Amino acid sequence: MREIIEKAWENRELLSQPEVQSAIRTIIDNLDKGKLRIAEPKNEEWIVNEWIKKAVILYFPIQKMELIEVSPFTFYDKIPLKNNFKELGVRVVPHGLARYGSYLAKGVILMPSYVNIGAYVDEETMIDTWATVGSCAQIGKHVHLSGGVGIGGVLEPVQAAPVIIEDNCFIGSRCIVVEGVRICKEAVLGANVVLTQSTKIIDVSNKEKIEYKGIIPERSVVIPGSYTKQFPAGEFQVPCALIIGKRKESTNLKTSLNDALREFNVPV
Repeated sequence: MREIIEKAWENRELLSQPEVQSAIRTIIDNLDKGKLRIAEPKNEEWIVNEWIKKAVILYFPIQKMELIEVSPFTFYDKIPLKNNFKELGVRVVPHGLARYGSYLAKGVILMPSYVNIGAYVDEETMIDTWATVGSCAQIGKHVHLSGGVGIGGVLEPVQAAPVIIEDNCFIGSRCIVVEGVRICKEAVLGANVVLTQSTKIIDVSNKEKIEYKGIIPERSVVIPGSYTKQFPAGEFQVPCALIIGKRKESTNLKTSLNDALREFNVPV
């Protein structure tokens, strides 16, 4: 299938061929079932499977717009919604939506929220109210995405890494994580943290600060911050993220965001 996809990617005229369409639809079905992933961990690193992402992009032009009726609501789109949640062992509260081609593992809970095609959501993860999981985002086991969290999606460029939230992370209300930022295992983000590839991430928990970009180290506790930057018009405050400490080994992985932040005397 990979060879078929690569050829169709270079020559879109091949999309009219039945065997090409069959390969694309098989890949999307495997994404939906969790048999394939846009990105996967290997030797402590994450590998992006570009050819699978290409298949997702090629899925759109071979699909026709159709009316989707979920009485009393109607939608008009090229991609159907997921169903058979009972068989999957997934709890979906009304207005929780997941697109076909996204994977939801057993024990996932969808509050009124949205999961896009190509996303992977692992076991026992909570997608809270009005949280969004963008295309191809990878969400680990026992993750809590709090209300209003925005996890960015990425289809193009195909070599770009998706947002990755590893196991046992807690993402606070209204956090935004985009542009392929990686949140490593057991990290805690306080409310309103915004992370892009250009966001300065500053570890201020020791005497000497350490700066990161694009990654939050394991077990980090993070809050919004700012630093002073010189512009032609003068000095102004620019947003950043501050690592204020590490989640303690004794801290229960199910701890609430409030409890994790109170350990560091952060008001909640």
